[in-house]
Amino acid sequence: MDDLDRAIIAELENDARISNLELSRRVGLTPAPCLRRVQRLEAEGIIAGYKAIINPKAYGRGFEVTVAIDVEMNNEHSLDEFETAVNRVEGVTEIRRLYGQPDYFLRIQVADAEAYDRDLVPKLTALPAVRRVTSHMTMRRVKG
Repeated sequence: MDDLDRAIIAELENDARISNLELSRRVGLTPAPCLRRVQRLEAEGIIAGYKAIINPKAYGRGFEVTVAIDVEMNNEHSLDEFETAVNRVEGVTEIRRLYGQPDYFLRIQVADAEAYDRDLVPKLTALPAVRRVTSHMTMRRVKG
């Protein structure tokens, strides 16, 4: 990977819908070599995919909660059960397994605090192996 590859990645991270013509102009290549580089980065798995960034407020999920979860670590099966179950909970948009405490961070997006308390807290506390659920309400997103 060289500086041109890094420039292509930076441009695509900023705007994945950019045309190859515009991308090539921004990184200082002609279109054909630029496209070949993008295709190579995709084939090598460096570019793993493209996704739309959705405005959660626009579809009724403007309230974000970060949840720390501690689980009973009886065995690997209990972790698998927890992960399988939490993946099915509507509103959970991100799940991270951590070293140390807590064991997991979840990112949850719902309509409002009442919806979180009414709909998600009972589901989270009932998940397999859950020992403790700690909720952190997002004041405002600064980056990301």
